[in-house]
Amino acid sequence: MADDTAGDQDGRDKVIELVGRAQSAMLTTMTADGDHVSRPMAVQETEFDGDLWFFAYDDSDKARQIQAHPKVNVSLANDKKSEWTSIAGTAEVVHDPAKAEELWAKPLETWFPDGLQTPGLALIKVHASSAEYWDAATSKVKQLLGMRRAIRHDDPDQFPAENRTVDL
Repeated sequence: MADDTAGDQDGRDKVIELVGRAQSAMLTTMTADGDHVSRPMAVQETEFDGDLWFFAYDDSDKARQIQAHPKVNVSLANDKKSEWTSIAGTAEVVHDPAKAEELWAKPLETWFPDGLQTPGLALIKVHASSAEYWDAATSKVKQLLGMRRAIRHDDPDQFPAENRTVDL
């Protein structure tokens, strides 16, 4: 059996790169009824080290859902570059003023008007266990030509995109 440690690290490096360029994120949690619910979340300006961080209110539905069912999914997108990443992991609600201060950015005042002193301010920490990503050719012309080739040959693998699942 071949050792693919270098390939695994390449995959992890690619996920780090894609998360760093993501422009939007959706956090998916599970309700008490077993339904999955997704909502947009602000992507934090921090290097991805296996954990994703989001701000929330500690009495929000998402915080309660995480406390009951900590397995979550975060999907991230960079539409300008045709990049998408889906991260599965375990979440927890964290009250860490130092971490909150480290991650705080002025635009968050839209949702948390009193800044770091907002009553009930909490962090959601998602520890990633695996990721799947799709990275299409950045050239729209290459994408269109690849799409035509995939349709003509009835072979979706002809579309110019990389798709890979990575254990983190």
